[in-house]
Amino acid sequence: MLSKRIIVCLDVRDGKTTKGIKFKENVDIGDPVEMAKKYYEQGVDELVFYDITASAEGRDIMVDVVDRVARNIFIPFSVGGGIRRSQDMHRILDAGAEKISVNSAAVLNPEIIREGATLFGSQCIVLGMDAKKVEKNSSIPSGYEVVINGGRTYMGMDALEWAKRAEDLGAGEICLNSIDADGTTEGYELELTGLIASSISIPVIASGGAGKPEHLKDVFIKADADAALIASMVHYGWYTIPQIKSYLKEQGIPVRDVI
Repeated sequence: MLSKRIIVCLDVRDGKTTKGIKFKENVDIGDPVEMAKKYYEQGVDELVFYDITASAEGRDIMVDVVDRVARNIFIPFSVGGGIRRSQDMHRILDAGAEKISVNSAAVLNPEIIREGATLFGSQCIVLGMDAKKVEKNSSIPSGYEVVINGGRTYMGMDALEWAKRAEDLGAGEICLNSIDADGTTEGYELELTGLIASSISIPVIASGGAGKPEHLKDVFIKADADAALIASMVHYGWYTIPQIKSYLKEQGIPVRDVI
C-alpha cells in the first residue's frame, strides 16, 4: 500500500484563514502564512488553500498570499478559488504553488481541465468537487449532486459522472468535499468517498468532517481514499500532525515520517 497523505486545508477570506460549518457561519481564525509555516514544521505532507469567496464574488485569486506562503514552506501546496482561465493557473504556479484546484470554473467550462493538463501537466490539475447528498433520480443516479460557488448553486450534475469526466479530461486527482460533513467533525462521508475512489483511477482526497484520527483511519481503510484533508482538528489545537501520524502508524496505515 502506498503511503497515505495528510493534507491541511486553509480556507482564506479577505486574507485571513476562516472556518465554517457546511459552508456557513465562518469565523476568522488566523494568518494563513503563519499557519502554513506551523503545519509545515509539524510535518504535514501537503497544504491546500482555498479563496472561498473569489468565485462567488467574481474576483481574482490571492496571488500575494501564494507568494508569501511559497517563501516559507517547502512542501507541495495547491491553490483554488477564482481560477477561471489558463492565465490564472500560470500566475498561481509562477507564484510558487505546485498544483491548481479548479472547482466552479471547471463545472461551467470543463475544457479548462484539459487546457490546464495540456499546458502544465495532469499532476498540476486538481478537480475540487463539492457534493451534496440528494434523492436519486435520472439526473443524479448516484444520489450526490455537484454544487458550486461555495455551496450556493446546485448544478443538477451527478458527482460520480462528473468525477469520471474530469479524469477523462486530464485531472490528476480529485479533492472530494462532502457539504453534508463539512466542518461537522463527525467523520468523512464514507459512502460518497468510497463510491468515487472505487470508480476512477486517479487519486481521491477525502474532505469534510474530520474531527479525530479515527476518522482518517476509517476513510483510508473503509473508503480507500489516497489522502485526507483536515482542518478543524489541527486549527483548534485538538491534535498535532505528529500525533495523527503516530496513531495511523499504530493502526498499520502507511504514512510518511515526520522529519
